[in-house]
This record gives sequence, structure tokens and C-alpha cells, in this order.
Amino acid sequence: MSGKTILVIDDSKTDFLYVKNILDHGGYKVAYAASGRDGIDAAKKIKPDCILMDVVMPEMNGFQATRAISREVETAEIPVIMLSSKSQQTDKVWAERQGAIDYLVKPANPKLLLTKLRSLLGA
Repeated sequence: MSGKTILVIDDSKTDFLYVKNILDHGGYKVAYAASGRDGIDAAKKIKPDCILMDVVMPEMNGFQATRAISREVETAEIPVIMLSSKSQQTDKVWAERQGAIDYLVKPANPKLLLTKLRSLLGA
């Protein structure tokens, strides 16, 4: 058990539950926010070790939320990994420009996701 907390920001409860199952098996604590705005607030409040961010969400998309998180002093050090059904190279480049450190395509490959998190978080 790593004890590290991962904040999953995704408007799809089904997608969240799929990722939560992977993270639970990896020994991570999981927090959830159903929107970009709620995710920004949750990041400030709980200071997760990493954020998994969906792109396509109403009101504020994941690119906008990632940009806000990466530019806020109190959340800028939290690594953001985009986790989206959008798979174009331009999406990946744009995510990086907003502050994301990596980009994975849904549905997340469990082994790949856990390997990336262990490499990033050292656990």
C-alpha cells in the first residue's frame, strides 16, 4: 500500500469507477471530483499526490482545469495526467502546454496506468 492519494476528475461516474478499481488494486487512496471546477477546489483542499484529469467535461474542460491547477501557487506542484477518450496527437500536445505531465487514452490500461504512477510517485 502506497498511501498516496490520487484525485480523479471525470464527469463520467462509470469511467471513474473503472479507474478507481485500478487504483484501489494498486494501493492508492482515491478522491473524486465530477467537474473541472470541483476538481480545482478538491486539489486545493486535499493536495493529492497526483491528478488524473478527463478532457471532455461540461462547463470547464480538462484542459482549462489543468491550466488553472498548474498555474495556481498552491497546486502547481501537483502532477496532472490527462486520461481521455480523445486520442489525437494535437490533444496530447495541447495537454502538455496546459501543464499536464502525461496523457493516457481511455479506457486506461491498468498495468500502464499503475506503472506510470509508481514511476512518478516512487511507490
